[in-house]
Amino acid sequence: MDRIRLVGGNELRGEIPISGAKNAALPLMIASLLTDEPLVLQNVPRLADVKQLERILENHGVDIAVHGRRRGEDDGAGQRMTFHAADIVDTTAPYELVSVMRASFWVIGPLLARAHEARVSLPGGCAIGTRPVDLFLYGLKELGAQIEIDEGYVVAKAPKGGLIGAHIVFPKVSVGATHTLLMAATLARGVTVLENVAMEPEITNVAECLVAMGAKISGIGTRILTIEGVERLHGATVDVIPDRIETGTFAMAAAMTGGDVLLRGARAEHLQTALDILARTGVELTQEANGLRVRRNGNGIQPVDVETDPFPGFPTDLQAQFMALMTMSSGVSSIRETIFENRYMHVAELARFGADIRVEGQVATVTGKPTLKGAQVMATDLRASVSLVIAGLAAHGETVVNRIYHLDRGFERLEDKLSRCGAEIERVAG
Repeated sequence: MDRIRLVGGNELRGEIPISGAKNAALPLMIASLLTDEPLVLQNVPRLADVKQLERILENHGVDIAVHGRRRGEDDGAGQRMTFHAADIVDTTAPYELVSVMRASFWVIGPLLARAHEARVSLPGGCAIGTRPVDLFLYGLKELGAQIEIDEGYVVAKAPKGGLIGAHIVFPKVSVGATHTLLMAATLARGVTVLENVAMEPEITNVAECLVAMGAKISGIGTRILTIEGVERLHGATVDVIPDRIETGTFAMAAAMTGGDVLLRGARAEHLQTALDILARTGVELTQEANGLRVRRNGNGIQPVDVETDPFPGFPTDLQAQFMALMTMSSGVSSIRETIFENRYMHVAELARFGADIRVEGQVATVTGKPTLKGAQVMATDLRASVSLVIAGLAAHGETVVNRIYHLDRGFERLEDKLSRCGAEIERVAG
């Protein structure tokens, strides 16, 4: 199994192109199931999760083509891909495909809307009731679907004539449920109102894609979406937005190592809360015409308390990276994780660098140290994995990050982007 080896201590200086957002690309790909015409997506990142979703969509009958690079495009440009679901040949999403990636469960919405039936494995074998998948099923039932659980599969059928518009109030904010119900409602009969929806930029990207395909949606970017169902959707060409989590990750890497980095293509408005907090740590952030420039001043890293929240709050997907930054602050900071109950698995690995972190319930208290020491560490999940890379970039000596397949799920050419800015980092074949 591949590993990443790095030697810390080098300032990052240069330019890093920000890839297309994984969290937008996946639901945009799934939206192709809603039409029998081609959907062209531009700036699709080259990631393991994208490849996995390609396999799932091909199982449903989607023809997928990857186009060559256009003249003038540099190696930072994402893929241009066409997804053509002329016919839905199979409405089953099997366990061996869905279990690998939770977002693949979202195909249930478009399949129900267009084919009026779906048989989709529960993601990762999770239990109904304690996991967010119950919000998906609640919403689909409100749209008229009949749903049963059979041997680990959700078996769903729409009423005769298709799904029916409804007024749905989510008891809590869910990105996945918002994506799924939004897509399903575009082809439902009548009007659907979704209240307390997620407002992440990726939701807006998908909603605007659906509008380009002929959907009638109002309230985009707010907590209430109103969808007037249409009989059919058509093809479109849509850009995947830049990845705000990658933006925040590289910004924190620059903050931790020092230096001066331009994050090309980054959109500050997509993670303003995180950038405001980062500025309070002593980092200089400047929006330029072609991206976001990150510099660390000479006063060291200041401790700052943070709490994760749904957008526009501080993203849970940047919590591990921010914790890594705080391990080298000049004081004590606290981090409260409010989104996921088990998202401190990286704490034990950061401790291997010499970090001083104490966890009590939802709160992690970090006492900063002037130096970290390189170590052998193990990646535990996608976002936690990159926090170990950030720590290794600033630590004295050699760090080896094992089990890096997690990184390949969400970060495109990570070691290449960092090495071009002066990091001593390489992938070692296992």
